[in-house]
Amino acid sequence: MSDRYLLARDDNSPLELNVIDNYQGGEIRSTKNLSGGEGFIISLALALGLSQMASQNIRVDSLFLDEGFGTLDEESLDIALDTLTNLQQEGKLIGVISHVQALKDRILTQIKVEKLSGGFSRISGQGCHKVVSEKAS
Repeated sequence: MSDRYLLARDDNSPLELNVIDNYQGGEIRSTKNLSGGEGFIISLALALGLSQMASQNIRVDSLFLDEGFGTLDEESLDIALDTLTNLQQEGKLIGVISHVQALKDRILTQIKVEKLSGGFSRISGQGCHKVVSEKAS
């Protein structure tokens, strides 16, 4: 996704990862002190990498992301969206759950959830149809 970060095994704790930040002179940082946006980008890149590795044996055609985009600055958001757009163009189904306006503006196919009273919601969008159930007599 970006040439900024590399993941490396922590020599002192073999089950933990460190981040090499190439935009900060190759500084090695713990994943524990990443900002929310940095953590999101690295987690997304790791998930995509693992998905690609798994897809060598099994076809993985869908990815669903729930939030995290609100923690990104504009440049990081563009990187993430460009990556997801490329995956979508390769035939992958990408589902994103978000309240971030930039995503709403850039993703054309949407299902919107509107909160109603009494704990109910209404959905609308392409492919959504009202289902009328028959009451049992």
